[in-house]
Amino acid sequence: MRAKVLSSVGRLAVTNPFLTDLLFGLVVAGVTLVFARVLGDGPAEAGYALRPLDPAGVALTLVANLALAWRRRVPVTVLMISSAASVVFHAAGHDARLNGVAPLLALYTVASLRAPAVSVPCALPPALSLWHAAFLAPAPFVWPNVAQTSIMTAVAWTFGNSTRMLTERNERLARLTERLRQEQEDKARRAVTEERMRIARELHDVVAHHMSVIVIQAGLARYVLGSDPATARGALATIAGTGSEALGEMRRLLSILRIDTEDEGYDPAPGLERLDQLVERMRSAGLPVEVSVTGPVRPLPPGIDLCAYRVVQECLTNVLRHAGPATARVHLRYGGELELRVTDDGRGAAAAVREEGHGLIVMRERVKLYKGTVTAGPKPSGGFEVVVTLPLSPVSPTPPTDGEPES
Repeated sequence: MRAKVLSSVGRLAVTNPFLTDLLFGLVVAGVTLVFARVLGDGPAEAGYALRPLDPAGVALTLVANLALAWRRRVPVTVLMISSAASVVFHAAGHDARLNGVAPLLALYTVASLRAPAVSVPCALPPALSLWHAAFLAPAPFVWPNVAQTSIMTAVAWTFGNSTRMLTERNERLARLTERLRQEQEDKARRAVTEERMRIARELHDVVAHHMSVIVIQAGLARYVLGSDPATARGALATIAGTGSEALGEMRRLLSILRIDTEDEGYDPAPGLERLDQLVERMRSAGLPVEVSVTGPVRPLPPGIDLCAYRVVQECLTNVLRHAGPATARVHLRYGGELELRVTDDGRGAAAAVREEGHGLIVMRERVKLYKGTVTAGPKPSGGFEVVVTLPLSPVSPTPPTDGEPES
């Protein structure tokens, strides 16, 4: 039960600064009163006033020390009250060795919360109260006490001012960190937006291509419908397949912010059929690249084909930029899904840089459009690995030609 009460008090003290300071003031006051009792019960020391600690002395002790409970709210006022109570306590004939701690703690608080223009003049009241106590000591101890209390005053102010400077520096660092975090988030959002714009343009080209094929095949089917039913049937099958792919690409296109920009050219969108050209460019740039393929190679929908090409391009570019001397390996596995695995054996120190870069951010945006997954991270054996899976639709059977029985 006692442990629970102490734990609750401790948590409340941490969350309530006033309660913490109040407890601190009570402890200092209690120690002072105990010390006064010890000095009063002990043998008299020549030269020190030995007025008994009467109720007035207890009251002055409580005022000087319990004022520390408000030290964070009104630090200058607390310093003045503690210093004045200490001077009155000593002037009333009580032991000059008591109530010298509270003014120093108040000075520390002022120096930690106020600028030197305020805290330096505030060092005079506690110094005067301590010097007043020093002159009440026996003659041989007066000047040593003056020197000692002067040093204690300087130390209290120095520690407080150092605390203020450290707090201000931490606050500046916290603001700088928050600003950098905001800038990184803004850059990431801009990168995602720009990538979505580019994907939208590319998907627009893909859908436009599909619609062109549909229009041409529809015209052909209408032209030969009466004279060549087999050709018309093949054209209609092409229209059905192309239309299905176009609808899929259009659904993805609707999920992207489309912002018109200037035309960047009329080159066809790249796909995995241009992977050899990409690999040769990387090799000529100094990056050894090995390519392997497993499973039956099959035609891919244009959008997925473009996505796969861009993923490999981004991965190889990251290896070239960040991995240092390394060899990259690209593995494609065809099946119910297309798996792209790009690994390297470069230095592991660059892994964190690549893992947090915008390349992987936009890569995930691309793959997410096709309900794929991206896994990236350092390998246990060293280097970096990116694994991308893109689901593929089942292969449609080839429509029968004229004269062949349909199953």
